[in-house]
Amino acid sequence: MLAASGRRLAASHRFAATRALSAAGEQYDVVVIGGGPGGYVAAIKASQLGLKTACVESRGTLGGTCLNVGCIPSKALLHSSHLYEEATSHFKVHGIDCGDVTVDLDQMMANKSKSVDSLTGGIELWKPVAPPRFLFKKYKVDYLQGHGTITGPNSVAVALNDGGSEAVESKNILIATGSEPSPLPPCPVDNAGGKIVDSTGALVLDKIPKTMAVVGGGVIGLEMGSVWRRLGTKVTVVEYLGNIVPGVDKEVGKAFLRVLKKQGMKFKLNTGVVASEVVDGGVELTHAPAKDPSKETTDRFDVVLVATGRRPFTDKLGLDALGIETDKLGRVVVDEHFKTKIPSIYAFGDVVDGPMLAHKAEEEGIACVESIAGFAGHVNYDVIPGVIYTHPELATAGKTEEQLKDEGVDYVVGSFPFSANSRARAVGDSEGLVKVLCDKATDRILGVHIIGPNAGEMIAEGVLGMEYGASSEDIARTCHAHPTLSEAMKEACMAASSQPIHF
Repeated sequence: MLAASGRRLAASHRFAATRALSAAGEQYDVVVIGGGPGGYVAAIKASQLGLKTACVESRGTLGGTCLNVGCIPSKALLHSSHLYEEATSHFKVHGIDCGDVTVDLDQMMANKSKSVDSLTGGIELWKPVAPPRFLFKKYKVDYLQGHGTITGPNSVAVALNDGGSEAVESKNILIATGSEPSPLPPCPVDNAGGKIVDSTGALVLDKIPKTMAVVGGGVIGLEMGSVWRRLGTKVTVVEYLGNIVPGVDKEVGKAFLRVLKKQGMKFKLNTGVVASEVVDGGVELTHAPAKDPSKETTDRFDVVLVATGRRPFTDKLGLDALGIETDKLGRVVVDEHFKTKIPSIYAFGDVVDGPMLAHKAEEEGIACVESIAGFAGHVNYDVIPGVIYTHPELATAGKTEEQLKDEGVDYVVGSFPFSANSRARAVGDSEGLVKVLCDKATDRILGVHIIGPNAGEMIAEGVLGMEYGASSEDIARTCHAHPTLSEAMKEACMAASSQPIHF
């Protein structure tokens, strides 16, 4: 450990010297194109390692889709709508009578916007104490507001938002341009019209629709559908596949579907959208069974949310001119160190293969920069958590049963329901379960899947355990505070390694 620390310190001094030399000229060590979770984190890390760094972002605010029109605003609305549902449906159980509870949608949206502004601004503006300081300025990252086009192995042309332009030279160029909603031709999105919207439009509806169709049973559709269902909208999810949240452990996915149906969401599975038409006051949506497209049915909805996934955003980056390869889905092809076929150009995050998650982009951005700086940057893709922030939440990490079967791995299952957890029962929030998958021979944890309150927080214990090669017995023998929801994780691990106590 001391030797490693010494190498890191030496490297830090070396790159500090490099930075001092490059600062005298015009060339950067690193230019990051894209200021989303992967891009701005990579820029900060690069500067921390002593590299002269610039970040190019055209949006006008940092944070990318996640902070501006994705993770953060949707979570703000999910929380607000959850509080409303608690007040209207569950407070009386606790002896709290709020009378006639109403929704002030304008205030709810204002609160959401305040959250976004504080966080996107926080990347630029950092003020733990007065006087205020810019976060990028703190780490000496140059921020270029404009659209970046790669014009050579070491050059970027920036069309600045103010109408000007700037040519930037860099030893290394990092592509972190993220993703955008995938279009659905039978259902063209017009966010300005407010009738057929994507995830961005669903965040700014100016009134609560009576009915909404959500096309797509994935994360975005279920989260945004939950927001509006809680506020009184009748939500119908139209999904082409026979199950929701594809890729999730099937047993867990089926349990999740039952929970959402119980809450009032309707589902049309194995159903494809054929056409749509915006009419007076709503949308006529034509759909048909996936196996028999001739049997068309048309339903009318106030709003249709198209949530059929996302695609890499590479518009006007200049990839074709440079011969940088993309796959059939438009993702930039990179090696294990995030390099494209041009050694000085890298890519990571949503724009490359893998789950389109903010935290995955952050990990890749840091690993990419560490590799450039001479360290062993690494991402363990086997333990990247995924969370759906409905209520209850669904959180998952590692292998599913289906994957283990396909790989021929002998495994054991340990599960424990929240209905047998003291804390969940005491607060009246006991839907769901914890499911743990372990190697039969070694007891090593291979996958953790949770439906329940605070599942997104609880999954961290499973991720940490898998990162360090823990067995189910390791967690089963670790003392957990009582009464807590985390005891369900302990008991699921007890079920895998021996036998649970409370079920």
